[in-house]
This record gives sequence, structure tokens and C-alpha cells, in this order.
Amino acid sequence: MRISLPGTELSVHPLCLGGNVFGASADQDQSFEVMDAYQAAGGNFIDTADSYLWRLPGNSGGESETIIGNWLTARGNRADIVVATKVGSWPVHPGLSAENIAVAAEESLRRLRTDYIDLYYAHRDDPDTPLEETLSAFDALVRAGKVRYIAASNYSAPRLAEALRISAQNGFASYVAVQPHYNLMERDYEHELAPLLAERGLPCLPYFSLAMGFLTGKYKADTTIDSWRAEGARQYLTDRGRRVLAELAAVAEQHQVGQAAVALAWLLAQPTVATPLASARNIEQLAGLLPMAELKLSDDELHRLTAASEPISESAGH
Repeated sequence: MRISLPGTELSVHPLCLGGNVFGASADQDQSFEVMDAYQAAGGNFIDTADSYLWRLPGNSGGESETIIGNWLTARGNRADIVVATKVGSWPVHPGLSAENIAVAAEESLRRLRTDYIDLYYAHRDDPDTPLEETLSAFDALVRAGKVRYIAASNYSAPRLAEALRISAQNGFASYVAVQPHYNLMERDYEHELAPLLAERGLPCLPYFSLAMGFLTGKYKADTTIDSWRAEGARQYLTDRGRRVLAELAAVAEQHQVGQAAVALAWLLAQPTVATPLASARNIEQLAGLLPMAELKLSDDELHRLTAASEPISESAGH
């Protein structure tokens, strides 16, 4: 199964494999196993960033790109894989100035061991750099053949709209996709960004699709999980979070799949969403994600999950 990203020639698997664990909770051998299994299952879309994962002890950034580049070279499959990476949030190359984008792109190409990037994201908005400068720099990479398409992550709706206007006005390459924080527990995307993407025909490729692992159901109040994302996931252990997990469990049991696959299938069914991102540090975790590609939730199941995840004022007064 393939999904065509509007406005591009990219045709991708319904699950985009997140590379934010490669070089962190998964070493190179484990990462190779995961990517091998993902491709064997029909997967062809891998997402990373130059900054992954500089914050972790022993890392400095660039580890994920390096591992992916080593895998592409070892397998000789570069032409079969859609590679997305990002620029702008790594302290070594911060921001979206023209100079930084040009240097960071060359370094990403070197680590990925390729001469082109399929989808190059502005990792986050840079209010200190004029949008014209950023978009002109991205346009130069596209014209040089080093980047096929550009995209935006962590942009507000007004700034995204302005960026699209500037690209159209100047004839620059334009953002063709948006990567926001969006999942059953994080639904702010629906308020302003989703209507804008629907209006412009842009696909949404959400990150943290499983709420840092919370939606897999493995995080409990009294459970210790060996993961750098565990603390972030536990923030969702609220009454609302428990309602969502209960509904996920019920739907998962009905379909005989894991809760992660159901959470991803819910995202895939949302307007504007093209392919959610999720990561796996081993092939067992990956096996729990892959059924989402064929999983079709009924209207009633989608409604139940949506209703369970509606934000409530449980934090009022805190």
C-alpha cells in the first residue's frame, strides 16, 4: 500500500518510520534490524533530523543520520527509500539562516551518504530570520538538486500561511507537507493548522503519534520503563488519558491488534493526515506498529476514540 503525497512525486508507506531512536535506545545493529524489517514489510519512508539526539548522554547530534546513511549504503537501496531530515534545532547549526541551511544540508548529505534529500524540513520556526531568507535558501537547494521537496515542522498556522505566500510571490520552492505534534492526547493541531492544510491541500505527517509511547498502553503509574521518553509519556496518566487507553484497548481487542496500531489508524483516518510517524527500537515494537497500514476502523470506533480523547477541563484551577 502506498500513499501519494499531494503536490509531490513521493509515494510512501502509511507508516513513516521515525529515526529518533537510532543511535539512542537502538544501537546501529538494532537500527539496521528495524529498518530491514520495515522495508521487508513494504516500508519506504524514514524520518530523521540532524539534531537527533544531541541531548542524550554520549551523543552530540547526527547519530541517527549517520546510522541511516550507513544502512542505505550497506543495503544499496537509496533509490527505494524516501528520506526526510530536518534543519534548525541543533545547537551546532541553529536556526534557519541561509548560511546555516546551506552548511547543515551539506553535512546531512554527508552523514546520510547520499547526494539528495527527498524531504527537507525546517525543524521549527525561526522568528529571528526573515522567511524570505529561509525560503530562498531552501529554494537554492531544490534548484541544485540536493533537495527534492521542502516541508515545515512546528510552525503556527499564521507563520505557515505567510511562508506559503512568500514562496508563491517570489517563485520559491514551497512547503509541501507539515509535521506537527498530533495524536489522540495532543489535538491542538485541529484548531488552526488542520483547516489551513485542508484549504491548501497540504498533507500532515504528525510526530509523537503515540504520545511518546503512552498510547501503546505500556505506561502505568506503578510501572518502570527503561526509555528516555518515559517521563514525557507519564504526563498523560490523567483521567482523560485512562479513558483513551480503555477505549484503545477495547478497539484493539476487537481487531486483534495492539493499541499502538489502533492509535495510528485513528490518526491516519483524520482529515489531512497522510502518514503518521512512529519509531521502534526493536523488531518486536515494529511488529506492533505495522498492522496500522491495513487496519480500517469503523465510524463508530473512530467516534468512540475521538470522544474519549476530547480535551476536558481537568486541569482547571491548577
